[in-house]
Amino acid sequence: MATGNKRQKEQSIVRNLDWFTIFIFVTLVAMGWMSICGASYDLEQGGQLFDFASRSGMQIVWIATSLILATFIMCVDDRLVESLSYIIYIAFMALLFVTPMLAHDIKGSMSWIKIGSFSIQPAEFAKFATALCVAKVISSFSLDLSRWRHLLIASLLVLLPMGLIVNQKETGSALVYLAFFLMFYREGMAGSILFAGAAAVFYFVVGVRYADVPMWEIPQISLGEFLVLAAIHLFSAGMMWTYTSLRKPFFQTLLFGTGAYILAVLYAKYLIPFNACWVQWGVLAVMVGYLFYLSVREQLWSYALIALFAIGSTVFFYSVNYVLNEVLQPHQQTRIRVLLGLEDDPKGAGYNVIQAIIAIGSGGMHGRGFLEGTQTKLRYVPEQDTDFIFCTIGEEQGFVGSALVLLLYLAFILRLMYLAERQPLRFGRVFGYCVLCIFLFHVFINVGMVLGLTPVIGIPLPFFSYGGSSLWGFTILLFVFLRIDAARNRLQH
Repeated sequence: MATGNKRQKEQSIVRNLDWFTIFIFVTLVAMGWMSICGASYDLEQGGQLFDFASRSGMQIVWIATSLILATFIMCVDDRLVESLSYIIYIAFMALLFVTPMLAHDIKGSMSWIKIGSFSIQPAEFAKFATALCVAKVISSFSLDLSRWRHLLIASLLVLLPMGLIVNQKETGSALVYLAFFLMFYREGMAGSILFAGAAAVFYFVVGVRYADVPMWEIPQISLGEFLVLAAIHLFSAGMMWTYTSLRKPFFQTLLFGTGAYILAVLYAKYLIPFNACWVQWGVLAVMVGYLFYLSVREQLWSYALIALFAIGSTVFFYSVNYVLNEVLQPHQQTRIRVLLGLEDDPKGAGYNVIQAIIAIGSGGMHGRGFLEGTQTKLRYVPEQDTDFIFCTIGEEQGFVGSALVLLLYLAFILRLMYLAERQPLRFGRVFGYCVLCIFLFHVFINVGMVLGLTPVIGIPLPFFSYGGSSLWGFTILLFVFLRIDAARNRLQH
């Protein structure tokens, strides 16, 4: 009888598996192997696609072991994985802590541990441990992420691995953990926090890019400083409209600031040259004081929080240059300046991106064909089978092939969203959105950096980039979620 129940349970799991997602997974992995073949194929030696001494041959080993790993995960009870969440998280945080002591220096990074003839990167697996623990904590303690104390608890679980990975000098892998804040937003975190993050990016980019550009040929006015201070004023006024019910203060603040800015610029241009940003500082000071006054008069904390946003935005903006020049490493500074068009370094920081764009452009509409790419065969693109694997897709498969890959990723992301939303328990939904956001971040940043749209931070393209650690890490994330989803019917009854 017990044997019959076990067989029935196994059949139920197989029947409830989301085979559409598995089909996309297999398709992406197969296309990834073909891309690695194209990126690593040696024209002189030839006939090495299935040679285990080559990259393409070794990737077959990683793919085979990933499929075995996925099968094993399907056989493990999802309740066991959930019950071990805290232990898995603590174990991987300890591993991240000791990694710099055990790792060898690889291009300045101390994140790879050598085991025999192989090397593993614990940071790739720590994403799964963090997602599991965050889902467990949020669901077990019914955290309301709209409350600051609960949000702080969840954030600390994410910030801890980030800090440990930064200590390994792996900034790119650490930045992936910012994706968890998208899940926090889905689970109740105030949208103003995401807005503040987006505003900070705007301040940084505009402030740095236009710091030395005069506004309307007025040398005394920096275009970057003027635009950012105006944006702080506009964003603060917009928050008053969004988060308060009093419309009059919104119009007063907006009209007063706009009028003062226009008069200051006209005065500086046609009468007495001076730094019109002084007027902006004065307007912001008046606005902040007015907001604190409204907060006390109306007994609404919203006004005080908006005032703090304006103060924090101003402090952040004026600390940008210090962070850029004193905190970031020289190679990080160069990458940012090249991305923003402030420096031209075709043989240094900009070399990878330039060569990747040339490779993608040479593919045209339909591509040069499998194993026919010249840029990749002649090794013009560094890291072309790992971080810059997308340029191989563009060169060999052209626009059509690249679009197909991106459409597959889009279908994959949308399907994960659908699966996450249909989970009957919060644990499954939170973990599903963690998985979704991690994949989304990887795809967006990796493709963006190859096209020169985002900074080069060195993260793999899921299921495409060469390597066992990344493929295993992504496989574990995906199939643990699919195993949880397969048990949803049991949880509903």
